Amino acid sequence: MKHTYKILLSVFAVACLVTACNLDVNDDPNRATDKTITGELLFVGGAVETGQRIASENFTFLNNWLGYWSGSGTFAIDATETTYNITPDFGNTLWQNYYNTLYDLKLAHDKSLAAGDTVIAGASMILSARLWQDLVDIYNNIPYSQAFQYLKYPQPQYDKGQDIYNDLQSKLDVAIDYMHAKPLSNYLLYDIVNGRNVKADSATAKWIRFANTLKLKLLTHQSEVPGFDPTAEAAKIKANGGVLRKGETVSVNPGFTKATNKQSPFYDNYGFTVNDADAAPSVRANVYFVDLLEDNGDPREQRYFSDVSGKYVGTTYGLTAGNPTAASGVGGPGMASSPSQDAWIMTSVEALFIKAEALQRGWDIDPKGTTAAQAYDDAVTESFIFLGVPDAETEAATYLGNFPYTGNISDLIFQKYMSLAGIDPVEIWSDLRRLGFDIIPLVNDGDSYITANPGTLSTTEIPSRLLYPQNEYTTNASNAHAEGTINQFTSKIFWDVN
Repeated sequence: MKHTYKILLSVFAVACLVTACNLDVNDDPNRATDKTITGELLFVGGAVETGQRIASENFTFLNNWLGYWSGSGTFAIDATETTYNITPDFGNTLWQNYYNTLYDLKLAHDKSLAAGDTVIAGASMILSARLWQDLVDIYNNIPYSQAFQYLKYPQPQYDKGQDIYNDLQSKLDVAIDYMHAKPLSNYLLYDIVNGRNVKADSATAKWIRFANTLKLKLLTHQSEVPGFDPTAEAAKIKANGGVLRKGETVSVNPGFTKATNKQSPFYDNYGFTVNDADAAPSVRANVYFVDLLEDNGDPREQRYFSDVSGKYVGTTYGLTAGNPTAASGVGGPGMASSPSQDAWIMTSVEALFIKAEALQRGWDIDPKGTTAAQAYDDAVTESFIFLGVPDAETEAATYLGNFPYTGNISDLIFQKYMSLAGIDPVEIWSDLRRLGFDIIPLVNDGDSYITANPGTLSTTEIPSRLLYPQNEYTTNASNAHAEGTINQFTSKIFWDVN
């Protein structure tokens, strides 16, 4: 695996101006060097890259597979994606982007820790845990413990997904300890995630709740594994203040603005260009999800998608001919509101749904003693608020009157599916794999979330994982091949025991 040493020079320049960097007259101030790239600056770059990963075009395929999005009638379909007949080339870019970002976050951690800045080191570890879990949930076993040690391990071995999950729990414990330390005096200048417009102690407390939320997410994903016991980790989460609260979306913003290469990533990828053109004309609303929203009388439809002459029009995923040429875009006002909008890393919506599932399972994780029923209502209501539905709380109360708390995990996950469209498709994919795809109806109003491409490999399920990328079989061949023959349907993530 080859990784690039990257830094956002514009961020470096701004930070230098603010902190009055002392530059040697013989140094080129426009050239980033190991001397000038501090742990804090690497953290800024890594944090921005993390936000870019979550809003990346790399996940268009997954939003399509899950029935949220679909292709436009004016573009040819992707035969590889829409038949599920994926190849090792399919995930190359996603894999490389994740490892590049994780490399930068590791450098941020190492440099910060060497400089005695445990708070930035801890924040780097927490962001890394967010990305490592994604990779396990997409690929299962991956290079982890030997990753980035190029001189010692030029071809890193693959760690088991279960072992990585266990180590992430331990790493998050360490990160939480680090966040209890007193931040350095310049901390808020560099924490462009949780340190904006707040005091330092408020920022570090939110980092701790974010770490707790990631710990709980690791637990819920293993909930169906025989013999799994979350008790010890749940107690730590409760003792350390619980998970993210209402309104506590974790997001990053270095100063996004309406300019080339400076717009917020979701807006830039799926909203509008700097010239106000549709940024994703080949990506449309899926008729399956549009129908679900309309059948449920769900006002979030107008926030997820753009309208077509006052109506919401979807296309059929994988249909080779006959899709409407005028259909709703996926950059609705609740998703792509501004080129300067924050880039979410984990939304409060997702956090509250994770909390609600844990409470429904009877796990003792909440220091405030919230009931499972209240947590369910809070999660659904938070979705309406996050998406900017007008009169959100009243509209959510009306919606909840039609979909009240039942105590059934499947009902909760269905509402989570309705609430995270385009926001975190990896999490929804994980939920459906571990609990069963029948949580969402295969067919609704005659429309299916399964591809309509006649060459599909399956008419009843979507893939359970991606194949290892081709560059692994080229540069890390012995270890990649040691994982055996991988099939996108039958080779499962370790927690997928269905």
